Amino acid sequence: MNSGDTAWVLVSAALVLLMTPGLAFFYGGMVRSRGVLNMLMMSLGSIGVVGVLWVLFGYSAAFGSDVGGVGLLGNPAEFFGLSSLLGEDQLSGSIPTLAFVGFQAMFAILTVALISGAIADRARFGPWLLFAALWAVVVYFPVAHWVFAFDSTDDAGNVTAVGGWIANRIAAIDFAGGTAVHINAGAAALALALVLGKRKSWPKDPGKPHNLPFVVLGAGLLWFGWFGFNAGSALAADTTAAVVLVNTLVATSAAMLGWLLVERIRDGRATTLGAASGIVAGLVAITPACSSVTPLGAIAVGAITGAVCALSVSLKFRFGYDDSLDVVGVHLVGGLMGTLLVGLFASSAAPAGVDGLFYGGGLDQLWRQAVGAVAVLVYSFVLSLVLALLVKAVVGFRVSAEDEAVGIDETEHAEAAYHFGDSGSARRTQVPAGEAERKLEGSRA
Repeated sequence: MNSGDTAWVLVSAALVLLMTPGLAFFYGGMVRSRGVLNMLMMSLGSIGVVGVLWVLFGYSAAFGSDVGGVGLLGNPAEFFGLSSLLGEDQLSGSIPTLAFVGFQAMFAILTVALISGAIADRARFGPWLLFAALWAVVVYFPVAHWVFAFDSTDDAGNVTAVGGWIANRIAAIDFAGGTAVHINAGAAALALALVLGKRKSWPKDPGKPHNLPFVVLGAGLLWFGWFGFNAGSALAADTTAAVVLVNTLVATSAAMLGWLLVERIRDGRATTLGAASGIVAGLVAITPACSSVTPLGAIAVGAITGAVCALSVSLKFRFGYDDSLDVVGVHLVGGLMGTLLVGLFASSAAPAGVDGLFYGGGLDQLWRQAVGAVAVLVYSFVLSLVLALLVKAVVGFRVSAEDEAVGIDETEHAEAAYHFGDSGSARRTQVPAGEAERKLEGSRA
């Protein structure tokens, strides 16, 4: 065990957990004031549901010994409850296996929470938690196995434990989750948006963000946590982590500028919401590519993706699906761009050691990236559609039209985020003007 590597992974795990509350603020600021608590709760609920499932059998399903040796699913019972991983001899590389377990748990939590932005203002909270649990089990855990579980080998190079098919058979590069996290969540978001249908006011009144400072705060927390998300995936405090951190910084910066440039040319103004959205788009794009491109390549990946995502968020109006907070336009499109651009901008000078098309590598890596991306997209969309329809049929998924008009915070949670003009209880007796002063004078006498 290397204590420096262990400390870095533990800190990175904490940073990645912070991303989910950051996402809650990012999403919460973009909805109307009467729906902000529901957005916060959907993210917090994801932590509760996925956190428990991960410890019970999620880690085993994602990283356990492959069932059947074909790279589709780990054995869910192998590490059930994690009791077998408590010993000091349980290591994953140079870190305790439980450090890796905790780090990957945060990925699973965030991926589920990302989906919620597509169905803002109209999904019942209980059915959302049910969908989150089913989706984690049926979609995320298997896909995480495909992408993140690598073959184990002995000293002679013989495979002793089979990993996921995308990581090992296709050899697609996804350093920190462009496919497993962002394409996966974006495809699920599209399926949910189609099943739940449009908000009653959309598209005539798409709704304006009620709190842009919340949006910027959320984007800042996401950017901060993303250094743990990406650089922590090196699982060591080494050169790879340093390269990944710098690439994460510069790609995100370029994506923000790319998004703002599109806004300036298209709309005549660069907006705060655009800057925050460009930040997230850049973070999404560099996630799969951060170990395989140089800093100059990272600038290209970020700038291109920022511009493309800025244009993509308007597709929902053309095709008529109500993706409330642009999960499809940012995470699905951004994940696809980042994954595919590896095949163009990858350089053997970077830690991954692979050349893309623009560095003399031909189309070899590009087709691998495309297969991995399309496989995850199709699997996630189809299974998410089935799960959403199942939840809708069994318990109902959408709030009533009346509840939607009243506001989902009040109807689902019996709360309001803001009490204007009254900082105390709604039952407080109103004191007539001057009465308080008379009582004070009487007490002094």
